[in-house]
Amino acid sequence: MQPYLALLVLACLVVASTAIGLVLRRSSGRVRGSADDATPRISPADLGVDAVFGSAATLVQFSTSFCGQCPATRRMLGDLAMADGVAHVEVDVTDDIGLAARFRIRQTPTTLLLDAAGRQVARIGGIPRRAELQLSLAALTATA
Repeated sequence: MQPYLALLVLACLVVASTAIGLVLRRSSGRVRGSADDATPRISPADLGVDAVFGSAATLVQFSTSFCGQCPATRRMLGDLAMADGVAHVEVDVTDDIGLAARFRIRQTPTTLLLDAAGRQVARIGGIPRRAELQLSLAALTATA
């Protein structure tokens, strides 16, 4: 291979991987809405945990034992769950591949924001952006 061609290919790979990394970084932690009336309800039994959901909203955090970002997410969601009617439930999917597949968990942490009825209102992949999540929670707690 010609040296100039090899450098051109290398430069294209660097540019492409940088662009992909920037797109992934920009989308990580974003609150993505996903609610409609047809959204199925989620209960603690569906998650395999013995927990009580909040009367206004519930933050369900999917974690694994090897997740480096999960402890920081746990602390943030725990702080947000101190609001009236908001609960935080952590689900470890390290050994439960079926549960991870059922809820389409592709990365940890993944957080689901559930309304008072247990319907998924939003989904966050990665560490949630606190301000965005607070706005979503405020909307739910105001209507409860």
